[in-house]
Amino acid sequence: MDADVEMAETEGRVTKRQKVSNGHIKTTRQPGTSRLFAPYRTIGLVSPTTIPFTSVPLGKTTFQITTSIGRSLQTYDLRKGLNLVFITRPQTPAQITASVAWKDKVYGAWSQGGGDGDTAEAEAEAEARGRGVWVFKRGKKVAELEVPAGWRQDILCFCCFGGWMIGVCHTTLLVWKTTTNELYTTLQGVSPVPFTRCISTLPTFLNKLIVGREDGSAEIWNVSSAKLVYTILPPSTAYGAVTAIEPTPALSLVAIAYAAGPLLVHDIRADVTVMHLNSSSAGLPITSITFRTDGLGAGEDGQLSGVMATASAQSGDITLWDLNNNGRKTGVLRSAHADPTSDVPGGITRIEFLPSQHTLISSGADNTLKSWIFDTVPFSPLPRILHSRGGHGAPVTNLSFLPTSSDGADDTGKWLMSASQDRSFWAWSLRRDNQSQEVSQGALTSKARKQGLLSGGSRDKLHDLKCPPIIAMACSLNRDGGMGAVPGNHSIWQNPSKASTQKVDAEVSGMTGWESVLTAHANDNKARTWFWGRKRAGRWAFPTSDDSRVTSVAVDPSGTFALVGSERGGIDMFNLQSGIHRQRFPARLTAGQAKQLTSDLLKAGGKGFEEEKSADGRKVFYRGQGKHGAAVVGLAVDNLNRTLVSAGEDGRVKFWDFGTGLLRRQIDWSGAGVGIASMTFHRPADLAAFACTDCCVRVVDIGTYKVIRELWPSRPALPRLQTAGAPAHLAFSPDGHWIAASVSDIILVWDLPTGHLVDAFRLLSGCVGLGFSPTGEYLATAREGSVGVDVWSNRALFMHVATRLISAEELKKIAEADGATVGPTAGGEGGVVLVPVSAEDEDAEDEIDLDLDLDLETEVDIEALSSDLLTLSMVPRSRWQNLLHLDLIRARNKPIEPPTKPEKAPFFLPSMDQDRAILLGPERNSQQSTHNTDKTRRPTDTEATKEERTKVLTQKALARRSGVAAEEKDLSALLREAAASSNPDYIPIIAHLKSLPPAAADIALRSLSAANLPSHELVHPATTTSASANGESMVENGETELTTFIRTLTSLLHQHRDFELGQVWMSRFLALHGDLVVEDEVLRDLLGEWREVSRGERERVGGMLGYVSGVVAWVGRGRV
Repeated sequence: MDADVEMAETEGRVTKRQKVSNGHIKTTRQPGTSRLFAPYRTIGLVSPTTIPFTSVPLGKTTFQITTSIGRSLQTYDLRKGLNLVFITRPQTPAQITASVAWKDKVYGAWSQGGGDGDTAEAEAEAEARGRGVWVFKRGKKVAELEVPAGWRQDILCFCCFGGWMIGVCHTTLLVWKTTTNELYTTLQGVSPVPFTRCISTLPTFLNKLIVGREDGSAEIWNVSSAKLVYTILPPSTAYGAVTAIEPTPALSLVAIAYAAGPLLVHDIRADVTVMHLNSSSAGLPITSITFRTDGLGAGEDGQLSGVMATASAQSGDITLWDLNNNGRKTGVLRSAHADPTSDVPGGITRIEFLPSQHTLISSGADNTLKSWIFDTVPFSPLPRILHSRGGHGAPVTNLSFLPTSSDGADDTGKWLMSASQDRSFWAWSLRRDNQSQEVSQGALTSKARKQGLLSGGSRDKLHDLKCPPIIAMACSLNRDGGMGAVPGNHSIWQNPSKASTQKVDAEVSGMTGWESVLTAHANDNKARTWFWGRKRAGRWAFPTSDDSRVTSVAVDPSGTFALVGSERGGIDMFNLQSGIHRQRFPARLTAGQAKQLTSDLLKAGGKGFEEEKSADGRKVFYRGQGKHGAAVVGLAVDNLNRTLVSAGEDGRVKFWDFGTGLLRRQIDWSGAGVGIASMTFHRPADLAAFACTDCCVRVVDIGTYKVIRELWPSRPALPRLQTAGAPAHLAFSPDGHWIAASVSDIILVWDLPTGHLVDAFRLLSGCVGLGFSPTGEYLATAREGSVGVDVWSNRALFMHVATRLISAEELKKIAEADGATVGPTAGGEGGVVLVPVSAEDEDAEDEIDLDLDLDLETEVDIEALSSDLLTLSMVPRSRWQNLLHLDLIRARNKPIEPPTKPEKAPFFLPSMDQDRAILLGPERNSQQSTHNTDKTRRPTDTEATKEERTKVLTQKALARRSGVAAEEKDLSALLREAAASSNPDYIPIIAHLKSLPPAAADIALRSLSAANLPSHELVHPATTTSASANGESMVENGETELTTFIRTLTSLLHQHRDFELGQVWMSRFLALHGDLVVEDEVLRDLLGEWREVSRGERERVGGMLGYVSGVVAWVGRGRV
């Protein structure tokens, strides 16, 4: 066939794979995707949507809780502390609208939007949008539920009981059979009023369910006969829509909640209201009801049954009720989840008592999932927190990887810090999700209770107890004390000059360490400290000296000093250990110093401050001069604590003496109308990068105070990038080789040594945070409107990635593309297998072509950069290094003891001989027994020879199976073809040797024959011949496989390619065939020719290196 057809397991669709003449498939990279980074995963998603969680018992020991995170479902195990066990794959084509767990499967309904249309165009558009229900088992898609063709209503919720699965739509109920996944029927009543998300089964009522409508009525349906059985009307039309329905443990009783607030316990058999309860808060409807079924929790001592819990989507409180004696409220669990505000979502999506357990599960729109347990002694009607999993409740605003500490800890690159609009500060572990946690900001609930903020309508003030949203952060772990930093209880975020807490002895804090994280906050004039090891707020809140807002922060490399930049251009330095203010930049002058300095300047030349210049024409700055005239957008300290670099919005970069506070030098770009938006610093290389308002990223060497690179996306700037303005975020790679910048939703990556733009890709929305991990493994990005953090893997650590310049035409197509189609997901779906685990994966990796799908010229060959350069190979170092030391590796891997005989099997297990006897029959058994009796006799010479040949054949078969025999034949054939050609081509021989692993390459070199090649295989046979053993004429001039191999390595030197491979192959060749080279004159001559060419290349390259070293030394001396 002309095409190979394969089934895509992830989507269930048949895809065609193109087949070309050479058997390789060339895949292309779509515009907007990255060539350097592959999607890895999204962290921080637990329950970010309003879809309620669903639970199912797993045997008799635990429960599994499933939440929706958008297009995937996550399953947590309760016994393991809400540990994540499954993430469904593949992602649904659109957002999940409802989910339910039933037995060992999880059902998820998805919809691409668009409901009923009033016009023909709207109906056609709604019909074109997809909807469906997928069935997952252990995180994998196993089936789909049948949906009516052209269905235009979204499924709002599910209900499972018996063998039925019911989906609630806008005005219709869909009924499936769970055994066959077939659509059984559709139920639609006479009433045109839409259904709500409220549906429940009726225990002991066969095939019956109850569902609520928006007019307050509750209908009872028989799903088997597809008939409406009864309709329960509300006591009054003012009650509003049904917001929650839940059957009670008592038969025939159902709890029904209404939008106006009341909750009724109704006897559906007699259609009588048994109990009437009011909402926990006036005007807030109850949206979730659950009943405790373990027979405890009610009464004065908690030994009675009848506990009910209610919650609202408009509040974060959980209310507990005792239904004995007409019902009463026993307690309110305040702020169980975040309350909704104008900026931050909140409220409780669902609560549920686990069957026959004293455990309550709750989830909220604040992206948290919690379990509560009722085990307080003495008895209390309110539970305590048992487990919690969560993340940011609002979009992320800032992120940063934890830097490398000086103690060489093994958690480098593991931790990621992020901040959000919900005023939270999180520490994320990229290795184990259960280690991620929110950094504590003190006992907020206790403070709110003391101030009376937990009751009434003052929840906004409760939100204000947290620090304002973080806009910048800095960290240094060199003085971080871990869990034991600054022992004892101390007040948090005190003004050092007004601190009322007890002073910590300097010796004690010096031994234990102190705070290591410093943050700046929106619209706040204080920078706050944090303990990283203790994961809690620190002791100090450093105010700005000019009482303006903090705009930037930094921590010196030693972790001792904190620097704070203000909106009015001031810079202050504080001691993190004591909290004392140490310095200002510029240093402050006393009245006497200012008067004396003015007098000295007037006496010296009659010039003022602004006109004083040094001998080389640079302006001289005195003490007290040089303050920024605009907000400070960036601060950094060099590796030796000698220079402080600051950047201002006015386009000035200033270099300060860290110890004295004097301004040494400044770079002024304000004359060209250029401002600075952000700054980042690469401390190992002493390079600072500045994002300027003219869309250029300028890199400055702080040792020479010179601009070494101006990085432009394109010249002239593209209209879309010019409209977006200056890059908002910058990040250096750990080795300083790359620098990444975000412009709107586009990530740009430059290669710093060449200054080329080597990568550009799109995010799903605008970028609000960017950072490289200290190990270079990951790139983290935060997007607008997302509560999670996207993590990308660095392809360059696992494979070679071509980093050619991206032209303006390519960048334009990337910027004008429809948008990103691939990005990190919570389950890691869409990622690329960067490390092949099988031969098929390795072949597939070789077929990947990272070129853009554009009609542009093909990339240049990376193996031939220039004819004047000596190019090394792209073969992994382990291949040619192991070839050099293969004998040592084999000696080390040699077994130290012979194999031991396995222990005898138990008598009741049949042996292999017994099974073989049953299969072979009596005749073969007699032969086998005869053979076994002859084992003790000594074999004859003929039998020994036959046995030895059998061993040799077996070894050859194993070698052929592993590909070694074929490789020997290929190398010999390639050498013969090169010898037989008048214009030999040695490139296939080199390519073949480069593809061999070390063991196979060693066998191939060992197999080189010293016998002369037959004359009919040569183009110019010698005149003197002799007869071989088989009558074939042989050449007497010494043309063998050995000579052809040496000519191949000599040709490799002339091509200036794969230099280290040629040296390794020659070294191994001489180690294997050195005795033959010494005896053969032809081989010695060819080896001498190779040596002369190698010496010439070494001298040529050495001369070039000497010239470059001299130029660099001369330039370095010129900069002193």
